[in-house]
Amino acid sequence: MGAIEASGLTKQYGDVTAVAALDLVVDEGTVFGFLGPNGAGKSTVINCLLDYIRPTEGQISVLGYDAQGETLAVRKRTGVLPQGFDVYDRLTGRQHLKFIIDSNGADDDPEAIAERVGIADAIDRRAGDYSRGMTQRLMLGTALVGQPDLLILDEPSTGLDPEGAHEMREIVREESDRGATVFFSSHILGQVEAVCDEVGILQAGTLVAEDTIDGLRNAIEAETTLTVTVDRVPNAALAAVRALADISEVSATDTTVTVQCADDAKMTVLRKLETAGATVEDFELAKTSLEDLFLAYTDDETGVTSGHDQISEVLTQ
Repeated sequence: MGAIEASGLTKQYGDVTAVAALDLVVDEGTVFGFLGPNGAGKSTVINCLLDYIRPTEGQISVLGYDAQGETLAVRKRTGVLPQGFDVYDRLTGRQHLKFIIDSNGADDDPEAIAERVGIADAIDRRAGDYSRGMTQRLMLGTALVGQPDLLILDEPSTGLDPEGAHEMREIVREESDRGATVFFSSHILGQVEAVCDEVGILQAGTLVAEDTIDGLRNAIEAETTLTVTVDRVPNAALAAVRALADISEVSATDTTVTVQCADDAKMTVLRKLETAGATVEDFELAKTSLEDLFLAYTDDETGVTSGHDQISEVLTQ
Protein backbone atom coordinates (compact mmCIF):
# COMPACT_ATOMS: atom_id res chain seq x y z
CA MET A 1 0.00 0.00 0.00
CA GLY A 2 1.19 3.48 -0.76
CA ALA A 3 1.75 5.80 2.20
CA ILE A 4 0.57 8.60 -0.10
CA GLU A 5 -1.70 8.07 -3.09
CA ALA A 6 -3.07 10.96 -5.12
CA SER A 7 -5.26 10.49 -8.17
CA GLY A 8 -6.25 13.34 -10.45
CA LEU A 9 -5.35 15.91 -7.78
CA THR A 10 -6.24 19.34 -9.14
CA LYS A 11 -6.29 22.67 -7.33
CA GLN A 12 -7.53 25.83 -8.97
CA TYR A 13 -7.65 29.38 -7.68
CA GLY A 14 -10.05 31.14 -9.99
CA ASP A 15 -8.50 30.97 -13.46
CA VAL A 16 -5.13 29.82 -12.09
CA THR A 17 -4.38 26.08 -11.95
CA ALA A 18 -1.85 25.48 -9.17
CA VAL A 19 -1.86 21.67 -9.55
CA ALA A 20 -3.16 19.82 -12.58
CA ALA A 21 -4.43 16.21 -12.53
CA LEU A 22 -1.57 14.97 -10.33
CA ASP A 23 -1.17 11.20 -9.98
CA LEU A 24 1.37 10.28 -7.31
CA VAL A 25 2.22 7.17 -5.29
CA VAL A 26 4.77 7.18 -2.47
CA ASP A 27 5.44 3.67 -1.16
CA GLU A 28 5.60 2.98 2.56
CA GLY A 29 9.11 3.25 4.02
CA THR A 30 10.36 5.42 1.16
CA VAL A 31 12.28 8.67 1.49
CA PHE A 32 10.67 10.62 -1.32
CA GLY A 33 12.13 13.91 -2.58
CA PHE A 34 9.57 16.35 -3.95
CA LEU A 35 11.23 18.91 -6.21
CA GLY A 36 10.18 21.82 -8.34
CA PRO A 37 10.92 25.47 -9.08
CA ASN A 38 9.39 28.18 -6.93
CA GLY A 39 5.69 28.38 -7.73
CA ALA A 40 5.55 24.84 -9.16
CA GLY A 41 2.81 23.81 -6.71
CA LYS A 42 4.78 21.80 -4.11
CA SER A 43 3.31 23.56 -1.07
CA THR A 44 -0.17 23.31 -2.57
CA VAL A 45 0.21 19.54 -2.83
CA ILE A 46 1.45 19.30 0.77
CA ASN A 47 -1.43 21.46 2.00
CA CYS A 48 -3.89 19.17 0.22
CA LEU A 49 -2.28 16.07 1.74
CA LEU A 50 -2.78 17.56 5.22
CA ASP A 51 -6.26 18.94 4.45
CA TYR A 52 -5.15 22.50 5.09
CA ILE A 53 -6.79 23.27 1.75
CA ARG A 54 -9.25 21.21 -0.27
CA PRO A 55 -8.52 20.09 -3.83
CA THR A 56 -10.81 21.22 -6.61
CA GLU A 57 -10.86 17.67 -8.01
CA GLY A 58 -9.27 14.32 -7.30
CA GLN A 59 -8.77 11.86 -4.45
CA ILE A 60 -6.01 11.62 -1.86
CA SER A 61 -5.21 8.74 0.46
CA VAL A 62 -2.65 9.16 3.25
CA LEU A 63 -1.62 6.08 5.28
CA GLY A 64 -4.75 4.35 4.00
CA TYR A 65 -7.08 7.14 5.17
CA ASP A 66 -9.10 9.53 3.06
CA ALA A 67 -7.18 12.77 3.42
CA GLN A 68 -10.32 14.90 3.52
CA GLY A 69 -12.76 12.51 5.25
CA GLU A 70 -10.40 11.17 7.93
CA THR A 71 -8.21 14.18 8.61
CA LEU A 72 -7.69 13.58 12.33
CA ALA A 73 -6.54 10.00 11.76
CA VAL A 74 -4.01 11.24 9.17
CA ARG A 75 -2.66 13.97 11.41
CA LYS A 76 -2.36 11.66 14.41
CA ARG A 77 0.09 9.46 12.48
CA THR A 78 1.90 12.26 10.62
CA GLY A 79 4.71 14.51 11.79
CA VAL A 80 4.96 17.81 9.94
CA LEU A 81 7.74 20.36 9.56
CA PRO A 82 5.95 23.11 7.63
CA GLN A 83 7.50 25.96 5.72
CA GLY A 84 6.78 29.43 7.09
CA PHE A 85 5.84 28.27 10.61
CA ASP A 86 5.54 30.48 13.70
CA VAL A 87 6.64 29.72 17.25
CA TYR A 88 5.28 31.16 20.48
CA ASP A 89 7.95 33.65 21.47
CA ARG A 90 7.24 33.51 25.20
CA LEU A 91 7.26 29.71 25.44
CA THR A 92 10.47 27.77 25.96
CA GLY A 93 11.62 24.96 23.72
CA ARG A 94 10.58 22.52 26.44
CA GLN A 95 7.08 23.99 26.59
CA HIS A 96 6.70 23.70 22.81
CA LEU A 97 7.72 20.05 22.88
CA LYS A 98 5.60 19.27 25.95
CA PHE A 99 2.55 20.85 24.32
CA ILE A 100 2.88 18.67 21.20
CA ILE A 101 3.57 15.57 23.32
CA ASP A 102 0.48 16.15 25.44
CA SER A 103 -1.68 17.03 22.42
CA ASN A 104 -0.71 13.76 20.74
CA GLY A 105 -1.11 11.66 23.87
CA ALA A 106 2.51 10.60 23.46
CA ASP A 107 5.04 9.72 26.15
CA ASP A 108 8.18 11.19 24.58
CA ASP A 109 10.83 12.81 26.77
CA PRO A 110 11.26 16.48 25.77
CA GLU A 111 14.91 16.42 26.78
CA ALA A 112 15.61 13.35 24.64
CA ILE A 113 14.02 15.01 21.61
CA ALA A 114 15.91 18.25 22.26
CA GLU A 115 19.15 16.30 22.46
CA ARG A 116 18.39 14.51 19.23
CA VAL A 117 17.75 17.71 17.26
CA GLY A 118 20.62 19.64 18.84
CA ILE A 119 18.93 22.15 21.17
CA ALA A 120 19.45 20.42 24.53
CA ASP A 121 21.43 23.37 25.91
CA ALA A 122 18.63 25.79 24.92
CA ILE A 123 15.57 23.76 25.87
CA ASP A 124 14.62 26.12 28.70
CA ARG A 125 15.23 29.33 26.75
CA ARG A 126 12.34 31.24 25.21
CA ALA A 127 11.82 30.26 21.59
CA GLY A 128 11.59 33.94 20.72
CA ASP A 129 15.32 34.18 21.49
CA TYR A 130 16.25 31.27 19.22
CA SER A 131 18.17 31.77 15.99
CA ARG A 132 16.54 30.73 12.72
CA GLY A 133 18.47 27.48 12.73
CA MET A 134 17.56 26.67 16.33
CA THR A 135 13.90 27.35 15.58
CA GLN A 136 14.12 24.95 12.63
CA ARG A 137 15.63 22.30 14.91
CA LEU A 138 12.83 22.82 17.45
CA MET A 139 10.13 22.41 14.82
CA LEU A 140 11.83 19.26 13.52
CA GLY A 141 11.70 18.00 17.09
CA THR A 142 7.94 18.61 17.28
CA ALA A 143 7.51 16.67 14.02
CA LEU A 144 9.27 13.65 15.56
CA VAL A 145 6.92 13.41 18.55
CA GLY A 146 5.14 10.06 18.81
CA GLN A 147 7.27 8.27 16.20
CA PRO A 148 4.94 9.13 13.31
CA ASP A 149 4.42 6.72 10.43
CA LEU A 150 4.76 9.59 7.95
CA LEU A 151 7.03 12.63 8.12
CA ILE A 152 6.26 15.55 5.83
CA LEU A 153 9.24 17.91 5.78
CA ASP A 154 8.87 21.12 3.78
CA GLU A 155 12.31 22.71 3.22
CA PRO A 156 13.72 21.10 6.42
CA SER A 157 17.26 22.49 6.06
CA THR A 158 16.16 26.15 5.93
CA GLY A 159 18.34 28.18 8.29
CA LEU A 160 20.63 25.28 9.15
CA ASP A 161 24.41 25.49 8.91
CA PRO A 162 26.26 22.60 7.21
CA GLU A 163 26.55 20.67 10.48
CA GLY A 164 22.85 21.12 11.16
CA ALA A 165 21.95 20.02 7.63
CA HIS A 166 24.09 16.91 8.09
CA GLU A 167 22.37 16.11 11.40
CA MET A 168 18.98 16.60 9.74
CA ARG A 169 19.92 14.09 7.03
CA GLU A 170 20.99 11.60 9.70
CA ILE A 171 17.62 11.96 11.41
CA VAL A 172 15.84 11.35 8.10
CA ARG A 173 17.86 8.15 7.62
CA GLU A 174 17.12 7.02 11.19
CA GLU A 175 13.40 7.60 10.70
CA SER A 176 13.47 5.66 7.46
CA ASP A 177 15.39 2.82 9.12
CA ARG A 178 12.64 2.42 11.74
CA GLY A 179 10.07 2.15 8.94
CA ALA A 180 8.68 5.67 8.62
CA THR A 181 7.87 7.19 5.23
CA VAL A 182 9.48 10.59 4.64
CA PHE A 183 8.06 13.07 2.13
CA PHE A 184 10.83 15.60 1.71
CA SER A 185 10.36 18.87 -0.18
CA SER A 186 13.50 20.91 -0.79
CA HIS A 187 15.15 23.24 -3.28
CA ILE A 188 18.63 22.18 -2.05
CA LEU A 189 19.21 19.38 -4.49
CA GLY A 190 22.30 18.03 -2.78
CA GLN A 191 20.24 17.35 0.35
CA VAL A 192 17.69 15.42 -1.67
CA GLU A 193 20.28 13.41 -3.57
CA ALA A 194 21.97 12.44 -0.30
CA VAL A 195 18.92 10.93 1.41
CA CYS A 196 16.11 10.18 -1.03
CA ASP A 197 15.21 6.79 -2.51
CA GLU A 198 12.97 8.34 -5.16
CA VAL A 199 12.17 11.80 -6.43
CA GLY A 200 9.27 13.50 -8.12
CA ILE A 201 9.71 16.70 -10.10
CA LEU A 202 6.82 19.13 -10.32
CA GLN A 203 6.72 21.75 -13.08
CA ALA A 204 3.89 24.29 -13.36
CA GLY A 205 1.58 22.07 -11.34
CA THR A 206 2.28 18.92 -13.38
CA LEU A 207 4.41 15.95 -12.32
CA VAL A 208 6.96 15.69 -15.12
CA ALA A 209 9.11 12.93 -13.59
CA GLU A 210 8.87 10.30 -10.88
CA ASP A 211 11.59 7.70 -10.44
CA THR A 212 14.83 6.89 -8.68
CA ILE A 213 17.70 9.26 -9.48
CA ASP A 214 19.35 6.53 -11.56
CA GLY A 215 16.04 5.99 -13.33
CA LEU A 216 15.85 9.67 -14.22
CA ARG A 217 19.38 9.53 -15.56
CA ASN A 218 18.51 6.58 -17.76
CA ALA A 219 15.26 8.18 -18.92
CA ILE A 220 17.04 11.21 -20.38
CA GLU A 221 20.03 9.21 -21.56
CA ALA A 222 22.28 11.24 -19.26
CA GLU A 223 25.97 11.27 -20.03
CA THR A 224 28.95 10.34 -17.87
CA THR A 225 31.97 12.57 -17.44
CA LEU A 226 35.04 10.38 -17.86
CA THR A 227 38.39 11.88 -16.78
CA VAL A 228 41.37 9.76 -17.81
CA THR A 229 44.92 10.25 -16.51
CA VAL A 230 47.53 9.23 -19.09
CA ASP A 231 51.31 9.46 -19.51
CA ARG A 232 50.86 11.71 -22.56
CA VAL A 233 48.17 12.76 -25.02
CA PRO A 234 49.12 12.00 -28.64
CA ASN A 235 47.20 14.01 -31.23
CA ALA A 236 46.06 10.77 -32.77
CA ALA A 237 44.46 9.76 -29.47
CA LEU A 238 42.21 12.82 -29.34
CA ALA A 239 41.22 12.42 -32.96
CA ALA A 240 40.38 8.76 -32.40
CA VAL A 241 38.20 9.53 -29.37
CA ARG A 242 36.39 12.41 -31.09
CA ALA A 243 35.51 10.07 -33.97
CA LEU A 244 33.66 7.67 -31.68
CA ALA A 245 29.89 7.47 -31.50
CA ASP A 246 28.14 8.56 -28.28
CA ILE A 247 30.77 11.24 -27.56
CA SER A 248 29.57 14.81 -27.17
CA GLU A 249 32.67 16.61 -25.91
CA VAL A 250 36.42 15.96 -25.57
CA SER A 251 39.03 18.15 -23.87
CA ALA A 252 42.63 17.50 -22.78
CA THR A 253 45.65 18.74 -20.86
CA ASP A 254 49.17 17.30 -21.11
CA THR A 255 48.23 14.28 -18.96
CA THR A 256 44.42 14.13 -18.83
CA VAL A 257 41.61 13.55 -21.28
CA THR A 258 38.07 14.50 -20.25
CA VAL A 259 35.20 13.05 -22.24
CA GLN A 260 31.42 13.51 -22.08
CA CYS A 261 30.04 10.19 -23.24
CA ALA A 262 27.20 7.72 -22.92
CA ASP A 263 27.76 5.42 -19.95
CA ASP A 264 28.30 2.32 -22.08
CA ALA A 265 30.95 4.08 -24.21
CA LYS A 266 33.53 4.61 -21.47
CA MET A 267 35.43 1.34 -22.02
CA THR A 268 35.61 2.06 -25.75
CA VAL A 269 37.20 5.43 -24.95
CA LEU A 270 39.85 3.80 -22.76
CA ARG A 271 40.69 1.22 -25.42
CA LYS A 272 40.97 3.90 -28.12
CA LEU A 273 43.38 5.93 -26.01
CA GLU A 274 45.59 2.88 -25.44
CA THR A 275 45.49 1.91 -29.12
CA ALA A 276 46.53 5.44 -30.12
CA GLY A 277 49.64 5.31 -27.95
CA ALA A 278 48.55 6.76 -24.59
CA THR A 279 49.12 4.73 -21.44
CA VAL A 280 46.08 4.90 -19.17
CA GLU A 281 47.23 5.36 -15.57
CA ASP A 282 43.91 6.08 -13.86
CA PHE A 283 40.36 7.26 -14.58
CA GLU A 284 37.41 8.77 -12.72
CA LEU A 285 33.69 8.78 -13.49
CA ALA A 286 31.22 11.50 -12.53
CA LYS A 287 27.57 10.86 -13.33
CA THR A 288 25.05 13.56 -14.05
CA SER A 289 24.13 15.38 -10.84
CA LEU A 290 20.59 15.76 -9.57
CA GLU A 291 20.90 19.46 -10.36
CA ASP A 292 21.57 18.66 -14.01
CA LEU A 293 18.62 16.26 -14.07
CA PHE A 294 16.37 18.83 -12.42
CA LEU A 295 17.27 21.41 -15.02
CA ALA A 296 16.71 18.89 -17.82
CA TYR A 297 13.23 18.01 -16.57
CA THR A 298 12.15 21.59 -15.86
CA ASP A 299 13.51 23.21 -19.03
CA ASP A 300 10.47 23.65 -21.24
CA GLU A 301 12.60 23.50 -24.37
CA THR A 302 14.19 20.10 -23.72
CA GLY A 303 11.29 18.08 -25.08
CA VAL A 304 12.44 15.23 -22.86
CA THR A 305 10.19 12.20 -22.82
CA SER A 306 10.51 8.83 -21.14
CA GLY A 307 9.21 5.32 -21.61
CA HIS A 308 8.73 4.93 -17.84
CA ASP A 309 5.04 4.56 -17.01
CA GLN A 310 5.23 7.16 -14.25
CA ILE A 311 7.11 9.85 -16.16
CA SER A 312 4.94 12.35 -17.94
CA GLU A 313 5.86 14.27 -21.03
CA VAL A 314 7.79 17.41 -20.25
CA LEU A 315 5.75 20.53 -20.80
CA THR A 316 6.27 22.54 -23.95
CA GLN A 317 5.17 26.07 -24.49
